[in-house]
Amino acid sequence: MRLRLELERRRSAQSGAFTLVELLVVLAVVALLAGILLPSVAKARTLSHTARCTSNLHQFGLAAQMYWDDHGGRAFSERTVRTNGGWKYWFGWLQDGAEGERAFDPAAGALWAYLPSRAVDTCPALNRCPARFKSKARGAAFGYAYNLLVGPRGAPGILPLQVARPSRLAIFTDGGQVNDFLSPASAEHPMLEEFYYFDTNALSATVHFRHGGRAQVASADGHVAAEGPREGSMDLRIPGEVVGRLPDGRVAP
Repeated sequence: MRLRLELERRRSAQSGAFTLVELLVVLAVVALLAGILLPSVAKARTLSHTARCTSNLHQFGLAAQMYWDDHGGRAFSERTVRTNGGWKYWFGWLQDGAEGERAFDPAAGALWAYLPSRAVDTCPALNRCPARFKSKARGAAFGYAYNLLVGPRGAPGILPLQVARPSRLAIFTDGGQVNDFLSPASAEHPMLEEFYYFDTNALSATVHFRHGGRAQVASADGHVAAEGPREGSMDLRIPGEVVGRLPDGRVAP
C-alpha cells in the first residue's frame, strides 16, 4: 500500500512539471510576442514625443505672437545685453563659465511673461545621455532654437507677420549642434549640445532633426509642422543624430 502511494505521488509530481520541449515552446512564444509588441511600443513612444514637442512649439509660437502684439508687431532679439557676468538671450540669462556649470535664469527670457513655465522648454525626444550629450548650464537644458534672422543680436527684430508669407517663415525649431571643441567634448569624442538659434549660414548646422530625421518647426502664423533638412547640410559626426539646417526658404524673411 505504501509503495503504491509513493508511485502515485511521483507520477503526480512528474505530470505537473514542464518538459524541456514545453519550456522551449513557451520561450519561443514569449520571444515572438516580444518581437511583435516592442516595435509597436517604440512607435507609440516616438509618436508621443512628437506630439509633446509639437505642443511645446505651439505654445512658444502663441507666446511669441503675444509678445509681438505688445511690441508693435516687432520680434525680440536673439541676444540683448550683457549683465551679471553673462548674457541675456531670448530664452533667459546664461552665465559665462565652464560647460555644464553655468548658472541659468529662464525668467530673464523675452517670453517668460507669456510662458512662465519650464515644462515646455525641452523636447522629450532630445537624448540627454551623458555619454553623448553636453549640457550648457548647471541643472538646466533647453531644447529649442530661434530664427536669428527674425531677431538679430543686439538689433531690433523684424515684423514677422508683415513678411510676404508668414506661414513659410520658421520662428522656432528643434535646436542642437555637434560640439568637438569644448570639454568634455573633443575632436575624438564629439558630443551633442543644446543650441539656441538657427540661420542660413552654411557653417551653422544647428537644427536637430530628432523626430525620425525631421524637425518640428513653428512658423510665424502659429502652425507647427515637420521639416526635413536642407540637402547637403547634415553633420553626421555622431551616429544616430541628424543635425543640419532648414531650407533657406523657411529661414530667410
